[in-house]
Amino acid sequence: MFRGVPGTVNAEKHRRHPSLSRRAKIATAKRKTVGATKTVLKVVEKTLDDDKAADPVVIDLAGRTPIADYMVVASGLSARHVQAMAEHLVEKLKEKGLKSIRVEGVAQGDWVLIDGGDVIVHLFRPELRDHYGIEKMWGADWSRAEAAHA
Repeated sequence: MFRGVPGTVNAEKHRRHPSLSRRAKIATAKRKTVGATKTVLKVVEKTLDDDKAADPVVIDLAGRTPIADYMVVASGLSARHVQAMAEHLVEKLKEKGLKSIRVEGVAQGDWVLIDGGDVIVHLFRPELRDHYGIEKMWGADWSRAEAAHA
């Protein structure tokens, strides 16, 4: 932005609107956040793939809700498998420097919710995943029922 010579109209305008430089800072912060979110998402996808998660689905929530940018839904073969995936995922996210991870449901192993900030992960036993239908609720393009009939 042209700031102008002191004492001119452009210089006075810039002095009255200090938020102009703040906008640039916000844009830079958003770019850094998007990069960090993508990194967290990649860690989640790789960890679930390594742990043999069944039918993982990534739902893009950006612009649809302020709670997160992505939601990942996957199944484990048993309660113990769901617990192990959750514990391993939390460990990997902490290794990547994510500090404020909130986890619910690990003790039961039926449905585990991992809140990684901009990435939320739901791990289910298959029958509970079918029952709750999180993908349908959030309008995911993928449907387990459609995939079964294909």
